[in-house]
Amino acid sequence: VQLQASGGGLVQAGGSLRLACTTSESISSFTYMGWFRQAPGGQRDVVALSYNTGTPTYAASVKGRFIISRDNAKNTLYLQMNSLKPEDTAVYYCKAFTYTAFWGQGTLVTVSS
Repeated sequence: VQLQASGGGLVQAGGSLRLACTTSESISSFTYMGWFRQAPGGQRDVVALSYNTGTPTYAASVKGRFIISRDNAKNTLYLQMNSLKPEDTAVYYCKAFTYTAFWGQGTLVTVSS
């Protein structure tokens, strides 16, 4: 399984970015897909999870600002990030989980103040 993440970049505080993660397998074959992030010197933390059924879940720090969605026809997971803050600066990784975990290569998001 291969995951290709894209969409990172430099944005000013208050701006928006949309990340995309395209998979080599049918997106519906995974138990869940999600976005994680790792700030410099920090650990990799969950940002948002999207399940085949049910409601997505979000970290408290991004709730109300980020939206996770999926396009099954394109095998692509998205993360719409609005009202970005400098503390959102991190490398963002997409993850797919079925019997094991698969990770994308990461895309850097930098939010300037």
